[in-house]
Amino acid sequence: MENKQEKSQEDMVKEAVEEAKKSAAETESAEAEAEETEETSEEAGSEEAKEDAEKKTGKKLFGKKKDKKDEKIEELTDKLTRQMAEFDNFRKRTEKEKSQMYEVGAKDIIEKILPVVDNFERGLDAVKEEEKEDPFVQGMEKVYKHLVTTLEGIEVKPIEAVGQPFDPNFHNAVMHVEDENFGENIVAEEFQKGYTYRDSVVRHSMVKVAN
Repeated sequence: MENKQEKSQEDMVKEAVEEAKKSAAETESAEAEAEETEETSEEAGSEEAKEDAEKKTGKKLFGKKKDKKDEKIEELTDKLTRQMAEFDNFRKRTEKEKSQMYEVGAKDIIEKILPVVDNFERGLDAVKEEEKEDPFVQGMEKVYKHLVTTLEGIEVKPIEAVGQPFDPNFHNAVMHVEDENFGENIVAEEFQKGYTYRDSVVRHSMVKVAN
């Protein structure tokens, strides 16, 4: 009777031990699954955060290779910018060359007109006082004045000479004289009138310098 009771108790202890082992195993399995689920959730969260950052910045967090289309656009933009700069330089250079050519051409024409002005002045200076009222003389004088006014309108001006200090930039000395009526190195007489066009000399004044 006792043996049966002891045996029964022994079986109960074994069963309890088995139940405890089984319960411990299930607990460990549940914990492992929980940890795995948590890691998966963290990885998923990290991927979502990464995707959100990429959407905001428009770039991969670890770098993004530039699109070929964007590279082509940048290349064409740079090429266009360079060509525009070259064209602007060409335009400025061309305008400067045109201006210089115009200056040279204008001076050449003016040089050819000046002898006509000289002849008008010589002819009018030779007119006697009693002949100045003659209609023909008055007509020539009006033509002369019109010619001079036209030249002044295109910035052709006579160079001041008589009574001015001699300046080799404007005067061409062809004669020297000692004269107490003039100061040192002063233009005493003008043989041929000189002219400037804008800021450059078209023809130097031919003068006599005193002292």
